[in-house]
Amino acid sequence: MTPDRDDETTLKNQPRDAAEAKFSRTEADLAAGETIPVIGDSLGETPAEQQTARRESHQSTGNAAFLVGAGILLSRIIGLVRQRVFAHYFGNSAAKDAFDVAFRIPNFLQNVFGEGALSASFIPVYAGLLARNDEREANRVAGTIFALLALVTSILVLAGVLLTPLLTSIIAYGFDDERRELTENLVRIFFPGAGLLVLSAWCLGVLNSHRRFFLSYTAPIVWNIAIIVALVTFGNQVAESSLAIYAAWGSVIGSFLQFAIQLPTVIKVARGIRPAFDFANAGVRTVVRNFFPVFFSRGVVQISAFVDSSLASLLPVTAVSALSFAQSIYTLPVSLFGMSISAAKLPAMSATQGDAGEVAPHLRRELNEGLRHIAFNVVPSVVAFLALGDTITAALYQTGEFRANDTLYVWGILAGSTIGLLASTMGRLYSSTYYALRDTRTPLRFAVLRVVLATVIGSLAALRLPALLGINPSWGVAGLTAASGLAGWVEFYLLRRTLNRRIGHTGLDFDFTAKLWLAAILAAALGYGLKIVCRPLHPILAAAFVLGSYGVTYFAITAALRLPESRQVLGRVLRVLRLR
Repeated sequence: MTPDRDDETTLKNQPRDAAEAKFSRTEADLAAGETIPVIGDSLGETPAEQQTARRESHQSTGNAAFLVGAGILLSRIIGLVRQRVFAHYFGNSAAKDAFDVAFRIPNFLQNVFGEGALSASFIPVYAGLLARNDEREANRVAGTIFALLALVTSILVLAGVLLTPLLTSIIAYGFDDERRELTENLVRIFFPGAGLLVLSAWCLGVLNSHRRFFLSYTAPIVWNIAIIVALVTFGNQVAESSLAIYAAWGSVIGSFLQFAIQLPTVIKVARGIRPAFDFANAGVRTVVRNFFPVFFSRGVVQISAFVDSSLASLLPVTAVSALSFAQSIYTLPVSLFGMSISAAKLPAMSATQGDAGEVAPHLRRELNEGLRHIAFNVVPSVVAFLALGDTITAALYQTGEFRANDTLYVWGILAGSTIGLLASTMGRLYSSTYYALRDTRTPLRFAVLRVVLATVIGSLAALRLPALLGINPSWGVAGLTAASGLAGWVEFYLLRRTLNRRIGHTGLDFDFTAKLWLAAILAAALGYGLKIVCRPLHPILAAAFVLGSYGVTYFAITAALRLPESRQVLGRVLRVLRLR
């Protein structure tokens, strides 16, 4: 309920200790499980000052999203280079199958701790303390969380090494003996690096809360480079199975470098952090209490990825490898736009103060703005993957052992993934809004439902549908990605419907969405024609013409349709060019 004018006047005239008492009450409510967002003190501000603050917050969030996106883009570009090097030396092979399945172990821990549970539970509390200028308490929370993570990950690494045969049997159920043995060796190597990636995720949480976004999202570049160096150094000297081992050790070295490159900046911006076990701290208890629902929420999503790999392992050889190549492409817009906008919005939304009547409009505004930016970028990605996916795949991977038929195979898997691409990307932002409200359990329930649906539908689509259609069983992996997409739409619908009941209507309006799809389809028609004309060219050169024309046409049409997002992108590009 919004206070009336007399109450607001009284609040504005309160002494400072009364304002502090209000914050103490808020912390007590959070400790008791209340979902009351916290931010810096807005007491005593005039309406003009509040409007200025909102405008500055909007600009800050936009700049933060740009920095996160730029960092992710650079990291992903190097990641695609890494995948191209893999394609050159391995192609779609049994050794690549083993590497990709084993690699899901560190990827699981990094995604669950870094991009999920830690960010959603740690950042809202830590950022809230910083917003109230309580750096001493913030450092206590950060130091204790670091100590807990170090302890827990050490136990997980030891347990993972000891339980490697069991884990391999689960995630590589359909592998033959040779691939399973190689997978076991790789999993044992990957686990220590996984522990370092978790500590790197803690650095990301600290730096994001201090609005230092760029470093934490470019740090994975050194991890990718370490693997590339290992591949190039030993690529022409050893067999594929041995090369996979060298690449795994390169991953461990890269994990250490990814953590080490962030640590000096963490120490600089957060002076006074000391590892400790302060379980009596209210902020620590809030982080730990909120951690587990998000951990299980992100965990079940990652379990879905394990299920996909396990199902793909039952398909013909190279299905797992092709799935990995396709995932590197279709997760790019999810990371570049969904993750960047969600990561930038989470601290801003978590920092909102007030009762439900004051908080809801701010969250709706932030959420709807983020959804528009996500859709503006993801809709053309979906259309490009469908119409021009072979051009994209060939430019990235068609080299060495990766042939033209591999390109078509990966394109088919990529096309299946487009079904749920928009839902998965926007769903990240909806989940972040729940986390800003300190509600970590609602996304968990919907994530569990999504995994169950994806597993049931995916099993039928991957293992039964090809036989019913009379096609090669290897194409079952395309049905697998399509099934995950359908389940993603169910999760997105439930997230939006439930949140709308709490904060009011959110989502994209029909007119805006229709203009995006119209612009993307018209641009794709031109791109498809150019693709036919450019077939004799080298794949990279053809992609430059086709995708360049597609992108320029899309932006031209959206600008002609007077979409503000198009003008914002153009304005940012012009500012960058002006700086040069």
